[in-house]
Order: sequence, then C-alpha cells, then structure tokens
Amino acid sequence: MYDLIIKNGLIVDGTGDAPFHGDIAIKDGIIVAVAETGEINVDASKKIDANGLAVTPGFVDIHTHYDGQVTWSEELTPSSNHGVTTAVMGNCGVGFAPCRPDDKERLISLMEGVEDIPHPVLAEGLPWNWETFPEYLDSLAERKYDIDFAAQVPHGPLRVYVMGDRGANRETATDEDIEKMAALTTEAIEAGALGFSTSRTLNHQTAEGQPTPTLTAEIDEMVGIAKGVGATGSGVMQVVTDFKGSDSEFEILRQMVQQSQRPLSVSVAQHHRVTDGWRNILGTIAEANKEGIDLKAQVCGRPVGVLFGLELTNNPFSAHASYKAIDHLPLDDKLEKLRDLSFKEQLLKEVPELETNPFMRQVHKRYQDLYVLDDEPNYEPSPTESISALAAKRDIHPLELCWEILTEGDGRNMIYYCFLNYGEASLDPAKEMMEHPDSILGLGDGGAHCGSICDGSFTTHMLTHWVRDRNRGEKLSLEWVIKAHCKDTAHAVGLYDRGVIAQGYKADINVIDMDKLRLHKPEVHFDLPAGGRRLMQYADGYIATIVSGEIIYHEGRATGARPGRLIRGGQAAPVV
Repeated sequence: MYDLIIKNGLIVDGTGDAPFHGDIAIKDGIIVAVAETGEINVDASKKIDANGLAVTPGFVDIHTHYDGQVTWSEELTPSSNHGVTTAVMGNCGVGFAPCRPDDKERLISLMEGVEDIPHPVLAEGLPWNWETFPEYLDSLAERKYDIDFAAQVPHGPLRVYVMGDRGANRETATDEDIEKMAALTTEAIEAGALGFSTSRTLNHQTAEGQPTPTLTAEIDEMVGIAKGVGATGSGVMQVVTDFKGSDSEFEILRQMVQQSQRPLSVSVAQHHRVTDGWRNILGTIAEANKEGIDLKAQVCGRPVGVLFGLELTNNPFSAHASYKAIDHLPLDDKLEKLRDLSFKEQLLKEVPELETNPFMRQVHKRYQDLYVLDDEPNYEPSPTESISALAAKRDIHPLELCWEILTEGDGRNMIYYCFLNYGEASLDPAKEMMEHPDSILGLGDGGAHCGSICDGSFTTHMLTHWVRDRNRGEKLSLEWVIKAHCKDTAHAVGLYDRGVIAQGYKADINVIDMDKLRLHKPEVHFDLPAGGRRLMQYADGYIATIVSGEIIYHEGRATGARPGRLIRGGQAAPVV
C-alpha cells in the first residue's frame, strides 16, 4: 500500500517538458511511481483527486533569511504559504553563527540593520545555545518544521568571530585571520552548511548605520575563504555587491570561483539611475561562463520594492519632524493626529530631514516610483498609476496624495516603492534577466525585512502574473516557470534529490488550482517574539503542499504536520 496517491493531475514535472495528465504514487517520503492517468490502481492511505489541477514539484527558494525564525518557530512562513518546500537561509553574509558570547549584540545589530528584524524580537527569540557553526546546526537539527531548509556560513559573523573589533571595524585581515576564516568555513561545510555568503554593498548597514563588517574585505580574504569552501569539494557561494562600473568586483568573483572550483551566484537587478547597467553585468557573467567559470546572476520577476504604511518601518513622512513625534503612537491615535487639519497643514509645509537619511532622500526624488498597493496587488502597475501621475492629474503635491492614501479607512493602506527592477515602469527587463541562460531565480528574502518587504510570495507571483495574468507584455509558460523555481534552483545549490517529479525523487509537491490562484495584499501581524511585527501575505489556490509525502497545507490551511528538517549539505540525485 502506498502512503499517498495523487490522481488525474496535470503534471508539470520540473524538467521543462510539456505537462501531461497522470498519477503519482508516494511511499516513505519518496515518489515511487509516475504514470499516465488511470495506471496506478494500488490502494493508498490517502488520495488526492487532482482532476483539473496542476501538480508541480515543491518550490526551492534559494534566498531567504530564516536564520532567527528557525530557532523559535516550526513554520517557515510566509514561504511555506506559497508552495516553497525547501528554503536556503544564511544569505547576504548575515546570520548568528559562529558567535562568541560577547558578540551577540553585534550580530543582532547587524541583522536588525541589514534585514529589518527588530532587536527585541531577536533578543527574546534567539536561544543562543551554540557558539560554533556546527553547534548552530546541531541545535536546529533537533527541531521539526513544516518545510526543509539549509544554512550557509555568513561572512559577517565569521569575520567578527575571528577578528573581533578589527573585523567589525573593517580592518584588513591578516594572513592568519584568513587562514582561520577558511578553516572555519571548511569545518562548517563539512558539518552540513550548504555554502558561504557575503555582502559587499553600501545598502547593508548595522542598526547604528555602520557598514557591514564585510563591505571592504579585500581579494586575498575573499579568495582565501573561497578556497576554504573548495577544500570540501562541495558547497556554493552567494554574494551581494555594488557594481560600480569597474572590473575589480568581477575580478574578485572570478578568482573566488577559479580558486575554489565551486559555483557562485550574485544578486543582479535593474538600477533606476542606470537602467541598462544589468545588461553589462549579465554580459560579463556570460563571458565568465564561456571560460568555464560557474558564475550565475540571482534575479527576480517583479520590482524590488519597499512597502510604506503607518504600521510599517517607513512611509513618505518618516523624515518629517512632526511625524517622528507621533510615530510611536498606536495606530488609532496616530490616525487621529494625522487627520487633524492643522497637523496636516503643518506636516505638508515641513521640510523633511533628509541629510542623514539617504534612503528617504531618494524616495522624495522619485514619486514616479510610488504606487498604491490594492487588495489584489498589481506588481506591474502602469506609469499612469504612480503617485506622481495621479497627483499631477489632480494638481496637488504627491505628498498630499500620500497623506490621503495613508489616512483613508482604517489606516492600513500601503504604498509600494519600487526602487529596483522597475526603472522603465515595465517588467520586460526582468523577463530578459530571468530568461538569460546564466541566471537563476532568487532574492525573495523570506523571513526578513519584517516591516518593509513581503517578497516571500515571489513563487506565487510567478504563476499568477507571468503564466496567467500579464497584460503588458509577453508571458512565460507554466513549464518554464516550474523548472526555473524547482529543478534549476535546487541544482544551483547542490540539491539534486528534489525539484523534479520522477521516480526516486523526494516527494515535495504542490497541487495547485491555477484558475483560483490569487495573491492577497500583505498584512501586518504582531506574532514574533516580544510581540514583534512582521508582514505576512497569503494566497488562494494551493490545494495541497506536500513535504516528504506529508500534506503540510490543505486548501490554504496548515495541517500541523512537521516533516521538514535541516538539510546537511548537498544532496545527490536518486539512483533508480
């Protein structure tokens, strides 16, 4: 008897081949048979009639930040709400291991600043029952989760662990420092880390506004650690960096891959000031691959954007002195103040304090990149729908329109600031990036940016927008999107046992009603440790999400099943 049979579904198997109607049999967490409809007639403990539904592999999200959440929660939401069955965390060089007892506050500040996870949440939620990275993995291996996840060694904690104050202050690493960091990286990957990650962008800062410890790490350090990855014969590398038109960054990336013989992916998006710069980056990546250097671009299929609201980290008035004075108030009290016409007049006349806030300075220059996020979010809005265009049509200042939007109704309206990947108010460049042979889908950041971003829903958006609903350009086929978010992402990080529906593969599966699939507007929850805030987003249309043969979501509701586990290292393809 099988544990589960999925009958009569439209199987999109993750290989990119055309979908076909068939049945799937599962036993002991493994797919044991895939056959044409009606050919599997053996009894099973459970059956799912998938007639009229799409049956896909579970999504593999290679860019998340659940490093803290996995220590206090058994659910990796919002990712698991959106068909993700495997999440890779420890990206962008931030995390919580290795960590000496005296450095806990440093790592909390780094994660708070880079990934917008509040200090009280981390201070109360993290058990800190580890020091080394292998001990961190051992702690996580004792727990059960809704989905699988893998961890990477983050450069920030590694550098501080080895170099102390010198590392935090971005001093040059000595040969001895580099040797120690490389050895610890080797140890971590041998213990089960999936790879190594680092950040080299000015956009990443601590909660105190200081650059990340890894910002200016020199080529000897980067290559030395990469050799530590290569010494294991496994593992991947992930980098986020600022490409500034010079070849120095690419030379570092090339040397890291050449000296380690391990694959590396780097975040790439369209910059709004240099809207075609991404083409040059992808061109250089393509040239590297022609030379046998395994270098990939991590890209995404919608704007990289921040949500603004009265309950969120920022809004267009966050740099106004009058708003700062009431920002601490409960929402209802804040609304009462904002709706006072004399307060409104004062607020709109005020000059925002932008000199010390470069992010908000950009916001106030780019009202054309602000859009209202409706109950059915549109992630490819027309330029005529921007705050700038709507305000001009009414002959009012864009900030006055922002005030109207934020103070309407219950005060929970949101404004979407598209600061990357939407420089031409179109997702055509994103499509070109996604279809590039040297790119992979990522950048969802599930588990992070709790009061600013909710992009763990990238997977659902790829299906609703790119496969079904897009009306401002060409779409993508269902089989292309499934392959890109399943097999391609799994293989990119060395997980060859999943991402495909075939005999012998891990039984991670989604059963989806493509006609009913719908993204809801993000909403604010206060369910983190210490009552911390986070953005959550839900979707209709996921009939079942299955991990290792167990149904973890049915009709959008969690079943309470906990088949998910820490993945230790790369996983080999099944031998049938």
